[in-house]
Amino acid sequence: MTAPGPDGWYHEKESAWLYRQVASAETDPRKSDLFLKLAEAAEEQAGQWLRGAPAPSFSPALRARLTARLVRLLGVRAMRPVLAAMKVRGLSIYSGPVSGHAMPTSPSQVGARHRSAVGGSLRAAVFGVNDGLVSNVSLVLGVAGAGASPKVVLTAGAAGLLAGALSMAAGEYISVRSQREMYEHQIGLERDELAEYPAEEAEELALIYHARGVDLEQARTMSRALLTDPRQALDVLAREELGLNPDDLGSPWQAAGASFLTFAVGAAIPLLPFLLHYAGNTAVLASAAVTLATLFAVGLGLSLFTGRSALRSGLRMVLIGGGAGGVSFLVGHLLGVVTG
Repeated sequence: MTAPGPDGWYHEKESAWLYRQVASAETDPRKSDLFLKLAEAAEEQAGQWLRGAPAPSFSPALRARLTARLVRLLGVRAMRPVLAAMKVRGLSIYSGPVSGHAMPTSPSQVGARHRSAVGGSLRAAVFGVNDGLVSNVSLVLGVAGAGASPKVVLTAGAAGLLAGALSMAAGEYISVRSQREMYEHQIGLERDELAEYPAEEAEELALIYHARGVDLEQARTMSRALLTDPRQALDVLAREELGLNPDDLGSPWQAAGASFLTFAVGAAIPLLPFLLHYAGNTAVLASAAVTLATLFAVGLGLSLFTGRSALRSGLRMVLIGGGAGGVSFLVGHLLGVVTG
C-alpha cells in the first residue's frame, strides 16, 4: 500500500493509531494512559509535517492492522519486538526499572540493567556446547544402535557436527544482523525526529518516566537535561523509548563464529571414543559415558547463571541428554532390526 500524503505525516498518524490500539489492549491503567498520551504527541507531530496543508485521508497499512490484531490476541508484552519495529515508543516500561533500582539522573544511568557482557557470552557458550552435545550424541547413538560400523558412525557424527555447527552459525548471524538492522533503522528515525522536533521528543521521554511513577514536572526536567547532549540523546532515546540496549548488540560475524565453535566443541565429544578407534559396544558405552560426564559439567555451569542447586542442575542435564540419547539408540536399533 502506498502511504498517502507526506511520508512523515503518514508514519506519525500510523503511530498514533497503533498507540491507541496498544492502549486499548493494555490492562494496566498507568501504561494505557502513557500510550494514549503518546498517541496525542504523535498526532501533534503529524500536524507539524503538514505545515498548514490539508490532511489527506488516513487508513492504516495492512502490516499495522495485523500488528494490532496480534496485540489484542497475544498481548502487548509478547509483541514488543514487532511494536518496536513499528515505531511504537515507551516499550521499556515493560522491562524496567527493576524493583529497588532508582530512576536515572544522568545519561550514563539510563537503561542500566546491571547486565554483564562477559556473563552473556559465557552463558551463550555453555548453551552452544550443550546443543552440540545433545544433538550429536543422539545422532551417534542412533546410527550405532542401527548396527553401523564405527567408521560409519564416525562419518555420520562428523557430518552432524559440521551441519549443526554451520546451521547454528548461520542462524546466529541472521539473528544478530537482523537485530542490528532494526536498531540502525530505529535509531535513524529517532535522529531525524530529534532534529525535527526536540521538544516533542523530550515530552515523550518525560511521559515514559511519568508512567513509571516519577512526578511529571520532575520527569520533564530530567528528560530535557538528558537530551541536552545530541550524542547522548540518541542513546537515551534508544534505551528508554525503544527499549533497545546498544551494548547488547554484538558483531554478527563474531556471534556466528562463537556459535560454530561452541557447537562444534560439544558435538565432537561423543565422537572421541570412535576417533580413538574403540569398537563395538565399547565405543558406544564410552561415547555415552563421556557425554554424560560432560552434560553433568554443563549443568554445573548453568547453575552459576540460574542460582539453582549445582547437583540438581547437573543431574537434570544428565537425565535430559541421556534420555535423548537413549531414545535415539532404541529407535536406531529398532530400525536396524526392521531393515535387516
